[in-house]
Amino acid sequence: MADRPQVTRGRETPRARIIAAAEGVFATAGYAGARMVEIAAAAGLPKANLHYHFKTKEGLYRAVLDDILGMWLAATDQILPDSDPSAALSSYIRRKMIYSRTRPDASKVFANEILHGAPQIGGFLGAELRTLVASKSAVIDGWIARGLMAPVQPRHLFFVLWAMTQTYADFEVQIRAVLGRRRLGAGDFQAGTELIERLVLLGCGLAPVSPEPVPPLGRTPPAAPDRPDSTTRRRASARSRR
Repeated sequence: MADRPQVTRGRETPRARIIAAAEGVFATAGYAGARMVEIAAAAGLPKANLHYHFKTKEGLYRAVLDDILGMWLAATDQILPDSDPSAALSSYIRRKMIYSRTRPDASKVFANEILHGAPQIGGFLGAELRTLVASKSAVIDGWIARGLMAPVQPRHLFFVLWAMTQTYADFEVQIRAVLGRRRLGAGDFQAGTELIERLVLLGCGLAPVSPEPVPPLGRTPPAAPDRPDSTTRRRASARSRR
């Protein structure tokens, strides 16, 4: 839509420029409706340049999906055995919400792919994504075993996190209509982020971390802050519940 904030991805190569433009076209028109000539126009490049980098529309579409999946998978980097659960989960939520704000089309492309049965990434979902979620779920199970957070089913926790954060991109039109906005602003994402963090952390038996302001558009998502005393508080809280 015309009034959506546009975010540049730094100094782009022609290939990255094409992928960024294709993301918007695929989000609007879907895979079947997107045309290479439209993507070339959105990228501000001759159609011949498009075919130099991507021989087919399917190849370009897969490159867009790979770019999206790489971004989302990297958001789980803070979920590590020695991380503080509150800080790690908060970092993940914040990064996912930043992506929903700065790259809503990415979420819409992914949602369209899933709704059509995941013809391009079905193998990825059952292999790489499944392996990653299993690995991160084992981390969460480890936190639970150490008394750092309340028992939850980690895989279902991820489903809930995906649903809550990506709705701000996938159902942006609905949210804008209910809030009476022409577009969602930093304050809307701040409110959503803080509520999601609070619901998730309290549901996991964790104390919410201090809220951080939503960064300006185009800013790199912040890393999880160091909170050396948080683990101690989690252990004390867990002992008090026994």
